[in-house]
Amino acid sequence: MSKRPKSCESKKQHSKLTKKITKEQQETNEKGLQEFSKTSIPSGIIDFIKLYTQNYGDVQLVLKHNRFFVQSSFHEVLRILLQDSQIQQCRLISTDKNINTTFMQKSSFIIQSTANSSIEPQTVVNASSTTNQDVDEDLKVSICDSFEVIPDKIELLRRRCQELNYPLLEEYDFRHDTDLKNLNIKLLPNTILRPYQEESLQKMFDEERARSGVIVLPCGAGKSLVGVAAACKINKSCLVVCNSNVSVQQWKEQFEKWSTADNSTIRLFTAENKNKPTHTCIYISTYQMIAPTDGRSVETSEIMKLLASHEWGLMLLDEVHTAPATSFRKILNFIHAHVKLGLTATLVREDDKITDLNFLIGPKLYEANWIELQNLGFIAKVHCGEIQCSMTPEFLLAYNNAANDVIKRRLSAINPNKFRICQYLIEYHEQRNDKIIVFCDDLFALQIYAQKLVKAIIYGEVSQSERILILQNFQRNPRINTIFISRVGDTSFDLPEANVIIQISSHGRSRRQEAQRLGRILRAKNTSTDENNAFFYSLVSQDTVEMRNQLKRKSFLIDQGYSYKIISEIVINENQFHFSTKDEQEQLLKIALAGPNQDEDKKIKKTSTTTASSRSKQPIHPLFRKYRR
Repeated sequence: MSKRPKSCESKKQHSKLTKKITKEQQETNEKGLQEFSKTSIPSGIIDFIKLYTQNYGDVQLVLKHNRFFVQSSFHEVLRILLQDSQIQQCRLISTDKNINTTFMQKSSFIIQSTANSSIEPQTVVNASSTTNQDVDEDLKVSICDSFEVIPDKIELLRRRCQELNYPLLEEYDFRHDTDLKNLNIKLLPNTILRPYQEESLQKMFDEERARSGVIVLPCGAGKSLVGVAAACKINKSCLVVCNSNVSVQQWKEQFEKWSTADNSTIRLFTAENKNKPTHTCIYISTYQMIAPTDGRSVETSEIMKLLASHEWGLMLLDEVHTAPATSFRKILNFIHAHVKLGLTATLVREDDKITDLNFLIGPKLYEANWIELQNLGFIAKVHCGEIQCSMTPEFLLAYNNAANDVIKRRLSAINPNKFRICQYLIEYHEQRNDKIIVFCDDLFALQIYAQKLVKAIIYGEVSQSERILILQNFQRNPRINTIFISRVGDTSFDLPEANVIIQISSHGRSRRQEAQRLGRILRAKNTSTDENNAFFYSLVSQDTVEMRNQLKRKSFLIDQGYSYKIISEIVINENQFHFSTKDEQEQLLKIALAGPNQDEDKKIKKTSTTTASSRSKQPIHPLFRKYRR
């Protein structure tokens, strides 16, 4: 056998080191279980841990010159993988003799497979051998250290390797990568990482290598700073993908706030800003913009081709729990990045796709304890309350007789008793100079609440410029203390001033949404008192499906250590609130029943209009003209 090149010897040494570290972690986990368990650990649990850790680090997925290779320092591992029919479909075998699809020049071999995809040994036929014994002898010499993968088959390859218990380890030796140019960015001298942020980054970086995976931190705990710090350490081209145009701007601000990156380095790709990516840039866009779709403009199509042709050092995926969605996961197939870092506060979905992140992105690298961070003062101390609002007799009768679920959801959302309690809570907290966000998923009800209480509103049809205007006033204008928001505000809205959430309507049993909404007020407050400095109210109508849904919704936060105080009713002076009389309630019921019978993001009619030339001179929302100083 010919002598292995030094580069391959180095990779083999690293593979052995990874195996050693994994074995040490496995032993540490076993000792920890034995130490903290009241009873002896069943042998089946220990065997389970060994089974799913013994092969970790045996196989790597490597990006080289925009081509993907599967490599391993263990010949037997590649033998097992290449005997699987599904993995054979992923292998790129070039017909061009001048193109080598492995890192090393090795004798070619052919895998003869069956229709099934079992990992049971199959016949391996070498071109120069005729017997199985000869094949085995040849494979000891001719088995390749790597094989190239068809780009469109990357997801299938990752999934299949995971199923075979050979998870693909995606690591990036960024220190020694001379192909990609450095960004020449670093954290500013006054940027200080918190202990848990440093710990999360230590899980991602192993000496001079970065590994792909997911970091889970509560909202307001500084996920963005972790992403910026990772980008600065790798110091190569970086692609940031987030949920909305608002978050695109916020990520840009975070890079400028914490690092030396400036406008010459940061480039945006949104509907309004279509900057072309360069080989040395931080490129920020949304899942919607980058996801492959038909009907693109010529300019956008050109940018998409550039994105696909670039070799990225780091891909940052904000709110990574959305990545497994069918429309978004395609991004991971045509964008080529050496390492991927997913960030989220809620590693949970109501479908079964959350586990796909294990092979789409990588394993969970770090998850912080919410209550521990709260006790240390890194996030706000939140009081959670579930207020159960009785339905008025007329609304309950209409609810039970409703023809479809849309009408039922609307009636439970604009239940007059719920409306009055919401109004009471708003007035109470505004007197305390609190900043309040009211969430409502039913857009018809959202309009009624906002118009009746004369509050600003954000939903799907509100333009980007108006959203920014509303959010800026909410943050800086002492007269704008309450805003109503639809589900578009569930993620990526950075509102550190907010300290009260009132939820009057929600999306079914979504645990993720409950946690994301609470996260809007988790950023640490300036108050030093030991009392609660943030409040989360979930208003549910009694005798409706909302009660049943809420049991499921709050389960994630309860698992994090939060507790809900159940309030069956709030006694208030009804005469001073809206919809206190029978006539008002009957009129409200008629309006609700006359509304659309399907979920539509209807554009809310504004009470006044402005010309294009005057939009820059005055606020769009009539509420701001009322309070304009």
